[in-house]
Amino acid sequence: MKFNPSFARREAEDGVSNNELAMTDLSTTLGRLTLKNPIMVASGTFGYAREMEGIVDIPRLGAVLPKTITAEPRIGNAPWRTVETSAGLLNAIGLDNDGVDAFLENHLPYLRTLETAVVVSVAGRTQDEFVSLAERIGNEAGVAAVELNLSCPNVSGGIDFGTDANSCRNVVEAARRSCKVPILAKLTPNVTRIADIAQAASDGGADAVCLINTVLGMAIDWRRRKPMLGNGMGGLSGPAIKPIALRCVHQVASAVNIPIIGIGGIATIDDVMQFLVAGASAIQIGTANYYDPTVSTRLVDQLPAALSELGATGVAEIVGTLGK
Repeated sequence: MKFNPSFARREAEDGVSNNELAMTDLSTTLGRLTLKNPIMVASGTFGYAREMEGIVDIPRLGAVLPKTITAEPRIGNAPWRTVETSAGLLNAIGLDNDGVDAFLENHLPYLRTLETAVVVSVAGRTQDEFVSLAERIGNEAGVAAVELNLSCPNVSGGIDFGTDANSCRNVVEAARRSCKVPILAKLTPNVTRIADIAQAASDGGADAVCLINTVLGMAIDWRRRKPMLGNGMGGLSGPAIKPIALRCVHQVASAVNIPIIGIGGIATIDDVMQFLVAGASAIQIGTANYYDPTVSTRLVDQLPAALSELGATGVAEIVGTLGK
């Protein structure tokens, strides 16, 4: 998808000139990581990017995140793995992936060819696994940052590091020492005080925190009196969790001095702007990729005009300005 001149003309008719749109600074900074714009796609919803290249103009995105990588191959959970809800999607995929060796051999060479930042999501069963994965991935050419998935709710032990502040700080700190690229910590909302966990990630040296991963949920077939997901429970994503995600972003932005990447139910330019104003410096598109694969680039197109509505010429001007 290329720049849409008709969109620019419409905005010009609304009082925003093409020149003003072109001068808008869409770049954003996440600690040591700088992106050309704040629109990212979330791990697990964009494959390894190759699957989307015929649909999405990938170089126009701020960053892509391929599906989470583990040390060994994982076949994932038993079916059903996904269940639609009235306002979202329950999933219990179980981090199905081919493992780090296959990723380095089969997927990273392609990802290196993309003209945008590649952030690789990793998940470990132990602190040592997280550190080993971060070190291996972070020392590879073409990797802009490593996202530590501390918060997957549908694998055994998947949220342990994201629910205990000491564990979170220790794993982030150890990964930071071993990894030369920026570290992003993806956190779970399934805690009492998410600001405490975010502070721990910050204390450990995370360049940014990603808020939020899915919310633990369940679907039941009452006639069979059984859970619909093979795993019993899974992670709820989509529009249903956006208010929770906004709350978490606002709470963390008010308490912790670290950049935030907002995730949760984002599908429109209004959603994007709400997260930026609440305190996020970037956002990730997740569930919306499934039903509207071109949504991410459309949001890039729409962002300059939305910023102009607030009298802003750059993303940084509006981040965390809620109530100001």
